[in-house]
Amino acid sequence: QVQLVESGGGSVQAGGSLRLSCVVPRNIFRINSVGWYRQAPGKTRDLVAHITTGGSANYEDSVQGRFTISRDNAENTVYLQMNNLQPEDTAVYYCNIFPRRSDLWGQGTQVTVSS
Repeated sequence: QVQLVESGGGSVQAGGSLRLSCVVPRNIFRINSVGWYRQAPGKTRDLVAHITTGGSANYEDSVQGRFTISRDNAENTVYLQMNNLQPEDTAVYYCNIFPRRSDLWGQGTQVTVSS
């Protein structure tokens, strides 16, 4: 089964930063937009940001100005730089193509922000 592999999560205090990484199989990376999604306990898995093959980025309103998504074409990797983290950002973060595909979910990476 093909999966995308996330890493970089951790525990930080409010106002802190983390950078998440997502390694994407090359055949998928080349032709798809890739998104970061998150799921907090008891909530749905929602899109946070996505980036097109051409590098155009789009953000959900609550992270606009705090998060930056980028892609490294040489490394088949998509990053999510998260600054000024807040407790409401606490969730498991996943990457997938955009629009999502159910067979590509990885294990996710936990982000915990304490106040």
